[in-house]
Amino acid sequence: MNKNQVTSEHHFPWDHPRFRSWIAVARACQLMQQTLTREIAHLDIKPPHLDILINLYRFDGISQQELARKLLVGRSNMSMLLPQLEKRGLILRRGDEKDKRVLRLSLTPEGRSLTEAAMEIHTGLIEKSMEGSPIEECMIVAKSMERLIGILLKEESELSEESAD
Repeated sequence: MNKNQVTSEHHFPWDHPRFRSWIAVARACQLMQQTLTREIAHLDIKPPHLDILINLYRFDGISQQELARKLLVGRSNMSMLLPQLEKRGLILRRGDEKDKRVLRLSLTPEGRSLTEAAMEIHTGLIEKSMEGSPIEECMIVAKSMERLIGILLKEESELSEESAD
């Protein structure tokens, strides 16, 4: 039996500590998404819009391709969401000065204001839900998830390279 298989003391995956941990993280993320969706509904945005807006707030002038890579989504998702935000006057798309094929993205003043209001709600939800967790515990979870992200991104990259061959 290899080390990744369930040991004899754990007959079912849900009894395995790593599986239990994974399910807890997934459920917490899903519940946070549901709560966030409800809390920002009055702003007429959904979490995928907020992900875009926050990234544009942080990385003004980011390219459409870089944004898709950061959000781990395909071009089709971007091509559906960006026009919605642009039509509402929340973002601007403009050609790159050096390479006209590249689109650079920025928030409009209205987009910046809406993003700040949504970030305040989001931050408040995070604070409220984690107020009983010591900072050290939060950092352990963050480091564990960052390590997991690195592993999964590496595997994704290797699979992409294999399929390109």
